[in-house]
This record gives sequence, C-alpha cells and structure tokens, in this order.
Amino acid sequence: MKTSADLRRAVRGIDHRGYPACKALAGGYQFDGFRLFVDHVQGDPFAAPSTLRVEVPHAQAGFPAVLRSSKVARRALADHLTRRFATQLAHCSMRVKGSGKSGLLATSRCGQEVLVRSACEVTDEAVVVRFRAGFPAFGRTVNGDGLETMLLDFVPRCVEAALVFANLDAAQVKAAVDLAEDQHALREAARATGLVAFVADGAVLPRESGASDLPMCNAVPFRSPDTLRRTFDLPHAGAVSGMGIPRGVTLIVGGGYHGKSTLLAALQNGVYDHVAGDGREFVITDETAVKLRAEDGRAVRNVDISPFINNLPNGADTRRFSTLDASGSTSQAAAVAEGLEAGCRAFLIDEDTSAANFMVRDELMQQVVARDAEPITPFVERVRALHESCGASTILVAGSSGAFFYVADQVIQMENYQARDITAKVRKLCAENPDLRSSGAREVDFAGAAGGRALPKLELGEGARGRGGRSDGRSGHDGRCASNGHGRYDSRGTGRKGRGSAHGEHGDTERARFEHAKVKTLGRDALSIGKVDVDVRLIEQIADAEQAEALAYAVRYVLENLADGTRTVAQAAREAMHVLDERGWKPFCGGYVPCNLAKPRPQELAACLNRLRAASK
Repeated sequence: MKTSADLRRAVRGIDHRGYPACKALAGGYQFDGFRLFVDHVQGDPFAAPSTLRVEVPHAQAGFPAVLRSSKVARRALADHLTRRFATQLAHCSMRVKGSGKSGLLATSRCGQEVLVRSACEVTDEAVVVRFRAGFPAFGRTVNGDGLETMLLDFVPRCVEAALVFANLDAAQVKAAVDLAEDQHALREAARATGLVAFVADGAVLPRESGASDLPMCNAVPFRSPDTLRRTFDLPHAGAVSGMGIPRGVTLIVGGGYHGKSTLLAALQNGVYDHVAGDGREFVITDETAVKLRAEDGRAVRNVDISPFINNLPNGADTRRFSTLDASGSTSQAAAVAEGLEAGCRAFLIDEDTSAANFMVRDELMQQVVARDAEPITPFVERVRALHESCGASTILVAGSSGAFFYVADQVIQMENYQARDITAKVRKLCAENPDLRSSGAREVDFAGAAGGRALPKLELGEGARGRGGRSDGRSGHDGRCASNGHGRYDSRGTGRKGRGSAHGEHGDTERARFEHAKVKTLGRDALSIGKVDVDVRLIEQIADAEQAEALAYAVRYVLENLADGTRTVAQAAREAMHVLDERGWKPFCGGYVPCNLAKPRPQELAACLNRLRAASK
C-alpha cells in the first residue's frame, strides 16, 4: 500500500492540471494510525463528490472490547461515531474554495433513529467510515494546494478527533451503547411477556413540527394508566415503567387533538431504536409491525384479497388480484395480505387514512345495500380472525365508529394527551347495547393471503448493461448525503470487467456478477431501477432518505439475483437482508459502497417489491 507521503507527492504532481488527473489518486494510502482509500473520483468539480473511506484498526482506535462485543453494541457505537465524524467534517467543509462542490466534506446526516448505516461500520478488525469529498478546482483545473489541505490536514484531523477513543467523552460513548442494550433488552422482555408495544412513563411523543422529528418543547409527558402499567428491569437504566399494550385488538379513541394519532405515530416509529434525548427512547413496538393505510392508485400484483373482497362486478379473481390502479379498499386489503406474507405480527391503522368502506359498514348501510350486493367484508369482521388464526395484532385509532368496540380486547382513551384505560366501561356499554354489526359474515381463510406469491422476472430496461458494472452512487444534488430528504440520486451501471482502478481495494470479481440497472431515488417519495418504478410516499415507516436509497439498491439486487420465479416476495426480501447482514453493503453496490445508505427492514423491502410497476417477461 502507498503511504501518505506518496499521496502528497501525487497531489502536488497534478496541481494546475486538468481535472481528470485526479483519477490517478484512486487507491489506498497508509497514514499514521489509519488507512485512507479513494474509492471513487468525481468526473469534474460540478459532479457528485468523490467517495472516500477511512479504516482505523482497533489497536489505534482504542475502543474497549465491551463497546463492540455484540451486534447491538456495534450498531450503537457506529451510530455515535457517525454523528461525531459528521460534526468534525462540517467544521472543515467548504473551507477550501473553488468551483462547484470544491471543498465539500460530508457524511451521513443521522436522524433520531439508530440505524445500520454504510457511513460507519465497526468490524472485527477496524472502525470504517465513508464520506464524500469535493476535490477542489478553479474551473476545471486542479487546486493542488487546497486538495493537499483537505486530504492531508483536514481528514487526519477529523479522524483523530472523532474516531480515537482517547479523544472522545468516554461517558457519552458508553451511554450510547448502554441505551442500545437497554432498548434491546426491553424489546426482548416485552415480546416474552406478550406485549405488542410499550410506552414508558415520561416519554415525549409529540414532535417539534410536521417538518421536524425533534421532540416538542414543553410537551405533556406520557403517563400510563395504572391498569396497563408494566415495569421492566433493564441492565443499565434499571426499573422502567410504562404502558404495556398486550397482543390482540387494541383501540385508541378520544376527541380530536387529544393525542390519538400522536401516540400511533410514536408506535409506528417504535420499530426502531432512538437516540438519547429523543423522548421515545423507551417507546418500542414489535419490530415486524406494519402501518396500514389506503393507497389509491398503487400497483397490486397477484394478491389474495378474498378474505375481504369477493364477487367483483367485473368478475376479477380476488384470489390473484392484480391492478395498476387500486382503489382505497383494494389497496388496503392487499396491504393486509402482503403484511402477513412478510411476517407482520402487528398492524397499525389510523381510521383517518383508511378507506371508510374497507373498515366498517353501519347498520343503515347494511339495510340499504344487502350483504350479497356488497363485495367488501369490512375489516371490523376480520380483525379478530387476524389475531386468532394468524397471530397478527391490531392497534387501531378510531374516532367516528363504535363498531370496533365489540371486537376490542382493550380500549385506550386519549384525553388531554393522557392515556386512560376505558376497557371496562366499553364492555359494559357493549353489553347494554346490541351488536349493530349484521350477522352471517362470510367464513374467512387467510391461508392463501399469507402463503406468498412468486416474485416474477421483470424487464429492467434502460440502464441494465448485461455485463459486470460498478455502482457509482453519483448524486445529482449539492453533495449532501441522502438523509436531508432532498435531491435526486443517480447510480449508473457503467463499469466493465477488468476496470477497477477507481475503487480502491475492491476488485472486479464481485462486480462481474451484476447487470447493474440505473438506480434513482427522490428522497422518500420514489425509486426507479432502470424502467421499473416504485412509489414509496405512503410506506410510512421508511425512516429517512438514506433508507430509501438503500431500498433502491436492495430492490435492484433482488431483481437481478433473486427474481427467478422460485422465491416469494417475502423470501426474496428476507434473503436479501440476510446477504446484507452476512456480507455487508458491497454485494448491493458493486464497485464501492457510498456513504448514504441506511439498512431498511424486510417489511419495507417487501413493500417496495409489491409496488413495482413493470411488465413481467
């Protein structure tokens, strides 16, 4: 491997030359205490910044073994170091002047969730961080002095300040790992005791605004009803008490603006861990939970929606229902079946974002439109079967219909942002009033809906090169990483077998296996892989744009490697996530790994695969 002195000479050698001369810098360099890799060099100063990687061996990083002894600890440590490294880079970014993105230094911008990110990994051997650097130039002439300052002054300074344990606040590092271990222990304890969710006393659920995920100042802290309070003894935080929501059917009711949807929003984000100070550190939900909603116009392919919809006027087979323009009710019925297939153990539903005719039909409507003239069996008549035959709980926010009271296991009323257990009151009222739902509901069999469908072969079209290729992770925005939620990202499969000089230590063996289609994302709104499009706006549990970016790569991996007609959607999603867990990001990216990827759940990957818009071969 070359040395930092070699890098200094190389930078000085290209000073005042044309910008393509920067390509000669690709490769690895040994510094004092770390290795620097230039994985990809931008084409010109106005293009997406170059991608660099730093590896600090544990002997030099100095993090105690206890802080990296498990996957949970490593994830928390990597998250903490990503935030620290991003702060240090921000202090140096744009201090070198020039054209376009000259002087930019940036990595992932983490949100409130603690996610596995490509920006930082704690491996068995080293701490690895990835970042972007805008190699400076005046016009398209290399600014050698500025580049030397960036690579041989700013980068070592940031590495020393952010990635060496002796230079960090040891208590803060330990606190981040301890919190992650407590959250993991709480999830395990909640699952073992039959809870689908838990909300700690003192939790801050409201967010600062619709555009900010930070906790609201002066918000009313959550307090559990005595009847639902559970206490867990965590390894570091000790005893933590709060509201436990048992498995089954739970209603959240209350007047408008009293906190119903705020509680549900906290629960749907409870599938992820959160950083200290977020307010939702001990708000946890079953990690397979899926938020359901109506999605008018979405694509549906070969889904068994017959438990909810039958005898359509056009004679369509609802056991293998397909459409490119689903209605609210058919989209929500499809989402239930897809969720079951993806292993969902809990559905989260807000009445406000659901199709009214899918959820319930009142008594008068049943008298006007007879059951045999209505293709839809409403969700209220299926929610108990979902739990009893499929093991899928439901947490439902209801504000306009009392029909669900008759099938609920527990009812929580939000009043002035505080939770009250009114289950006993509701049961008494139900006993005093006849069940307004009609009798004679059709028998239900969810076996077909949960059984899975083969993932078809799809034509990726434009961008699929039919040969080994590299994935550049090129960005059409201002060089900031994807988690800012703005900008369009563009990864093109343009490499050839035998060409790998711009990829540091990565060779061509892995890349030769890919037929890389062009990948694009638009924040958390949409993905495209070649000519295949995915609308993800209403997949509400995508935490940030970096997850959307990773989903685009994961969908491409599935379509190019797993869509052979033998696997179901859920099997393909789980297999892709297994590859990520065992082999890291490289199988998805090819030549090198960009810094703006965050690991999604299998449920979100399956949701994307279920929303593909492309013609089958």
